[in-house]
Amino acid sequence: MVRISLLTYLALGLGSTTVLADCGQAPSSSPAVQIPTGVLTPVTDFGVNPTGLDLHIYVPKNLAPKPAVILALHLCGGTGPIYSYLSNYNPHADQRKNFVVLYPSTPHDNHCWDVASKKSLTRDAGGDTTSLASMVRWAISEFDADPAKVFVTGSSSGCMMSNVMAAAYPDIFSAVSCYSGIPAGCLAGSPGASPQNSDPTCGQGKKIKSGEEWAAVLKSIYGKPEGYTEGSYPKVQTWHGEADFFVNYPNLQEQLKQWSTVLDVPFSKTQANAPDTGYTKIVYGDGSKLVGYSAKGVGHTVPVHPEEDLKWFGL
Repeated sequence: MVRISLLTYLALGLGSTTVLADCGQAPSSSPAVQIPTGVLTPVTDFGVNPTGLDLHIYVPKNLAPKPAVILALHLCGGTGPIYSYLSNYNPHADQRKNFVVLYPSTPHDNHCWDVASKKSLTRDAGGDTTSLASMVRWAISEFDADPAKVFVTGSSSGCMMSNVMAAAYPDIFSAVSCYSGIPAGCLAGSPGASPQNSDPTCGQGKKIKSGEEWAAVLKSIYGKPEGYTEGSYPKVQTWHGEADFFVNYPNLQEQLKQWSTVLDVPFSKTQANAPDTGYTKIVYGDGSKLVGYSAKGVGHTVPVHPEEDLKWFGL
């Protein structure tokens, strides 16, 4: 399990080309050419890409038929290849051989995902969310993936975008697991989504709403697109550190209020030391639709728990 703090991540300079080499970066590919397996591979043509995002993909050798697809979203200042290193999903893909991982990158706003603009907070409106959905749709088609096994995860800015993607595309994603984020729509109307450009009240945990208010914000992201009807939303688990003073800890409760209302599941219990010592599992309903994890003494961000994510995804 990779456990690298944000400060260590920045101090190590994990944006260097050395890390990209360690990740096994391969020559450019396109959907018309068979994608190499066992290496992180850039894909340059995955369809509609209005915000000019980049994509790397990891396909294990001997991939099973009808695989799952995981969209894994980096934190601010990161890239897809860096997040492939930090999240450590690739070795698990090699072992299980039943899923591929998409690692997008955004070059904009200090490499933070756009979770603030009207375009990105509207389904298929030409924002980052449109480009990310295009990647997922391409992967489902390219690998004849199981459309019932499509998942989204991410850290910090990537968690913020995971919540937004689940809100905008509930018909695509079956489950979410994300780390140290904010409720979907919390930064709506902000000048940007990076720490330098965003409305600070959200990151500071000062934007407090009722569950019903947060649910209305989330559902507005899907909207009423022509030809679509609103269906069920994906199940969600979300993680946050109690010592997080960057994306402050109250955001965990706001996310849980939002999703418990959307998914219509009440709080039921807590479980100490789950899945690790110092973590508290917060269970809603029977735990099949919504759980939170509160990490004592952990700052920004909570380390990725790939085994727990894959268990949540049913992989």
